[in-house]
Amino acid sequence: MPALRDSLTLPAFSTTNRVFMAPMTRMRSAQPGDVPTDLMSEYYTQRAGAGLIVTEGSQISPQGKGYFATPGIHTDEQIAGWRRITDAVHDKGGKIALQLWHVGRVTHSVFQGGGPGVSASAVPFRGTTTIQGLDGELVTAPCPTPRALTVEELPGIVEDYRRATVNARSAGFDMVEIHGANGYLLQQFMSASSNQRDDEYGGSIDNRARFPLEVVDAVVDAWDAAHVGMRISPMIKFGGLDDSDGLEMGLHIASELNRRELGYLHLCEPDWADGPELDDDFRIKLREAFNGVIIAAGNYTATKSARVLDAGWADAIAFGRPFIANPDLPHRLFNDTPLNELRPELIYGGGATGYTDYPALTD
Repeated sequence: MPALRDSLTLPAFSTTNRVFMAPMTRMRSAQPGDVPTDLMSEYYTQRAGAGLIVTEGSQISPQGKGYFATPGIHTDEQIAGWRRITDAVHDKGGKIALQLWHVGRVTHSVFQGGGPGVSASAVPFRGTTTIQGLDGELVTAPCPTPRALTVEELPGIVEDYRRATVNARSAGFDMVEIHGANGYLLQQFMSASSNQRDDEYGGSIDNRARFPLEVVDAVVDAWDAAHVGMRISPMIKFGGLDDSDGLEMGLHIASELNRRELGYLHLCEPDWADGPELDDDFRIKLREAFNGVIIAAGNYTATKSARVLDAGWADAIAFGRPFIANPDLPHRLFNDTPLNELRPELIYGGGATGYTDYPALTD
């Protein structure tokens, strides 16, 4: 049976181990411009021992932004900033994928030229996002009710994903991951709780999956299927969803990705965000639907990882918060050594403190 320390062959390349770094918003890009920085390069390079790094979400367009100081992948300056990061990670022997992100309704008018965000339908997200206050400090603010996207607008967003993929290739990434999880735009189309459309993009599971799969096809066309992965999070409560038929949608998406021979399927399990714990029956059905590389993420320990890998329900495990506090997480897991304690108040925004100052064992 595979173990975390074993190598893994993906369609596009091989990894040195199966401890992947999950995408995590950190809000430390340079302002104005949402440009990746040298500090971000240090952060990712410290974690180059991961089998694969999946970056924090990077907005595909100005419309796709929802949080202060998150990086983008739609300007020359952003591409150049990411290029410095990918070069540094590659110099350390690492692999790195860029997560393509559009937040949809999880945004604020300060990021949208004074207007609301967009979504599948004008269904409010009764939550908050993070903006910069007048005093320069980060504050939470409610998200305005979004406006529903028209059918005529959807091809433009699909094109934004295509262009972002081309930009990611120019920036030197090893592959891209489409963010179809955590209550953001693509999942807002997939979930019946946020999609109340009565046209060809709403109603049935096939219709609600139509726009996300159009995005997948555009991204594949801009690169190839081997260099594209997708993250899904059926049943998650994050982002204001009540994803009641999420398991059925998740299996439908998995089957469609399998037909397209995508590079991997990244399953973000819902229990880390007040959702239910996935049962083994769903894991079995997911493996039947998608016979490529499956990455599992969400509250994983070494013990849980071994059980899921041994059963063949996943091929790699992505760790989020443990990687924040432990830049050498694979080494610690392989040798059963204690983990640094996370300082959760320092996750979002700021500088090096709580970002690049966590010690490795060799320190």
